[in-house]
Amino acid sequence: MKKLSARRRHPLAALVVLLLALACTGGLYAVFAPADKAKADETAQSLAIDEGKKLFAVGCASCHGTGGQGSSDGPSLVGVGAAAVDFQVGTGRMPAQQPGAQVPRKKVIYTQAEIDQLAAYIASLGAGPNIPTEAQYGPDGADIAKGGELFRDNCTQCHNFTGKGGALTHGKFAPSLEDVDPKHIYEAMQTGPQNMPSFPDTTLSEQNKKDIIAYLNAVNGDDTVSPGGLELGGLGPVSEGLFAWIFGLGALIAVAVWVAARTAKAKKS
Repeated sequence: MKKLSARRRHPLAALVVLLLALACTGGLYAVFAPADKAKADETAQSLAIDEGKKLFAVGCASCHGTGGQGSSDGPSLVGVGAAAVDFQVGTGRMPAQQPGAQVPRKKVIYTQAEIDQLAAYIASLGAGPNIPTEAQYGPDGADIAKGGELFRDNCTQCHNFTGKGGALTHGKFAPSLEDVDPKHIYEAMQTGPQNMPSFPDTTLSEQNKKDIIAYLNAVNGDDTVSPGGLELGGLGPVSEGLFAWIFGLGALIAVAVWVAARTAKAKKS
């Protein structure tokens, strides 16, 4: 028999080999790329924690302790979470100028990048609420009417029914919620800063918080129009009662004095 000549390759063989090579390359990428990305994220997080620790040592450790464990001048920060740092430092309340019944809002002295680094360091000390995303506090999908109900049920006792703020006991006060970043309002509900109770998701869900923020934006927005009359700062019965006492009672006294003077003059004549 004649020896069979070498088999001819199929014209598509080269294309098949090329596709297999690409598939193998893609498979290798799928195996190794996520690991590389995770390693890069872990490295970035470690750097943020290290930088945050340096910032903490300079600006916070004198009151909160070198490891965030707290001292006689400041509470422990273990377990407060990144959200508490973002709120307190992002609103200028921390670092505090001096101890007092309540630390007021003031000018922010850290950049957002530095705040994120501080938050990363504090979060590394113990699990706590994370900084919310815009999807959590943004207006999309919010129910303003429901937010109004929730706000009146849970917040008006201190903040007034439109978030104008109000006085508390022993020199404390509930701050105004006008012109406050929605993210910070969400974080305040998460963490319960100073005299405010916290509202975790088990008490007020993520959707509930979104609804409340939408309500506050609606009643304090530029497009909101007063229904009429003198709103007296929107502070409710306190300002209305004060107005009645000063101007109403004052007017009655003035009328009584005038009537008495007229009566005395009439008798003399």
